[in-house]
Amino acid sequence: MPITAVTSRYANALADVVTASGAALDPRAAVAELGAFASVVAESAELRNALLTPAVAPSRKRAVVERIGAVLGTSRIVRNLLFVLVDHRRIAMLPDLAADFETVMDERLGFARAEIAAGLELTAAQQSAIAAELERITGKRIRARFAVDSALIGGVMARIGSTVYDGSVRAQLAAIGRSLSAEGES
Repeated sequence: MPITAVTSRYANALADVVTASGAALDPRAAVAELGAFASVVAESAELRNALLTPAVAPSRKRAVVERIGAVLGTSRIVRNLLFVLVDHRRIAMLPDLAADFETVMDERLGFARAEIAAGLELTAAQQSAIAAELERITGKRIRARFAVDSALIGGVMARIGSTVYDGSVRAQLAAIGRSLSAEGES
């Protein structure tokens, strides 16, 4: 999901507000609240249509956002951002904004996102060990997302940003093959 200039501006503005000294809202709570509201909108076609259609007056859209926000326990800061999105007819970008805000907050709080793939489902202990090793290697706290990739024979592949750590059996076999061919040439 690419960060656009518009969603980046909104995400950074919200991040500035929630990370300011004396902020009334914990940054992790802001991420959760914005994500929860985006999920509610994504799950309801009727709600999405009501918020997106120009036939519904902005004041009615604000009332809907206010009511849903109250039910979800959404903070005033996040609700105000949602009102701004409604007023500027940008509520359609809410899913991207929520994802971008989470990314911005991870960066500001010193987290790195890791996409980790293994040939089989990993146990909780294995996941913890892999995350700990990636933290040691990168010097950052890791937010790991694990997936099963049936194309992997064994081992693990991790991607953090543009860096790939390939501990798969295929990569190890390729390294052995290169080593043997180099020895054969000497």
